[in-house]
Amino acid sequence: MTAGGSSAPPRLVALDLDGTTIDHAGVLSPLVADAVTAVVAAGLHVVIATGRSIVATTPIVAALGLTSGYAVCSNGAVTIRLDPGQERGYQIVDTVTFDPRPALSLLRAAAPEALVAVEDLGVGFKVSAPFPDGELGGEQVVVDWEDLVSGPVTRVTLRRPEATSEDFMELVERVGLHGVSYAVGWTAWLDINPEGVSKGSALELVRRRLGVEPADTVAVGDQRNDLEMLAWAARGVAMGQAPAEVKAAADEVTGTVEDDGLVPVLRSLVRG
Repeated sequence: MTAGGSSAPPRLVALDLDGTTIDHAGVLSPLVADAVTAVVAAGLHVVIATGRSIVATTPIVAALGLTSGYAVCSNGAVTIRLDPGQERGYQIVDTVTFDPRPALSLLRAAAPEALVAVEDLGVGFKVSAPFPDGELGGEQVVVDWEDLVSGPVTRVTLRRPEATSEDFMELVERVGLHGVSYAVGWTAWLDINPEGVSKGSALELVRRRLGVEPADTVAVGDQRNDLEMLAWAARGVAMGQAPAEVKAAADEVTGTVEDDGLVPVLRSLVRG
């Protein structure tokens, strides 16, 4: 279906979740929910693109009323197709994995106190120790080091609750990470993915599947793991509370998540 039922080409709108579509407490504003509904009703493809795992993404997808299309999870390492006919409401269509041992060994030596989580696809995470409540979706199973690094994974997360994001950026620069992609979050949170994998790389595959032209893409995000996505989109929008480097990478900046900054962006897509 094309936008507004017209002859216009289909458009793809990629939305980050935390700090963009929902606030950092996980709350979905009714104004945002209504704006997403209006965009879908106009025939645009809404694709969630998040660092969250599948099990942490699907409840938000359901709250938004999205029942078809795609969602990019784990910073691009996992893509699902929404399918209400499936038991879990989705099918996994793409996964990219890597060997976590080299990167984790470097980081463990430099920051032995850091919490480590390795994604257990569709279930939750294997962890070195429990993460703070609410930070990881799905089950948390505490395992030993060898189990954490025993096989290919889609994503690894490091967390130092008492540190800052700047501390983590300095740590990454100091140890040097090779053969992987990584992004430091708004807290002292580090996501590690397969090399070359990002929200942008996964969205490019989704764009091709949907037959959307590159010029008809929009992306909205607020953090460093959104940099590639904002560069990928023809119209990249940074949230008002985004770090300076994210704002600099965007074509425009909207309001903060607290001010429902996503709403005017979505409304601009369905006017007229």
